[in-house]
Amino acid sequence: MGKIYITGLEVDTLIGVYDWERVRTTQLLLDVTLDVDLCAAMQSDDVADTVDYAKVAECIVDVGKQSTFELLEAFGSKVMDAVCEHFAVSAITLKIVKPNILPNAKTVAVEMSKERV
Repeated sequence: MGKIYITGLEVDTLIGVYDWERVRTTQLLLDVTLDVDLCAAMQSDDVADTVDYAKVAECIVDVGKQSTFELLEAFGSKVMDAVCEHFAVSAITLKIVKPNILPNAKTVAVEMSKERV
C-alpha cells in the first residue's frame, strides 16, 4: 500500500450559505490523500498500474464546476464519492480550505475521510 498526495488543488465552485456567496464562484484549496496499492507501479514503472493523479485532479475540478452546495461538508462528500467511484483507491482523506471567509481568520477548513465499501 501507499499514499498519493495532491496539495493545494485550486477548485472554483459556487459554495456558501449567505446570499453574497451565491453570486460568484469561490476558489477553494483542496488537500487530497489517497490510499492506493502502489506495488504493481513500483515494479512496472507504468502509469496504468497506479492512480493517475492528473485524472483525479481533473475529476475533482469537474465536480467543483458542477456543484452548487451551501456547505463544504456536502461538497466534500460529493468529491470523495466521485473519486472512489472512478479510481482504484481504498480510502480518501480530503481537507477543504476556504480562504478569506471570516474577517479575523485567513482560512476556514474542514477535513473528512471515506473508505471504499
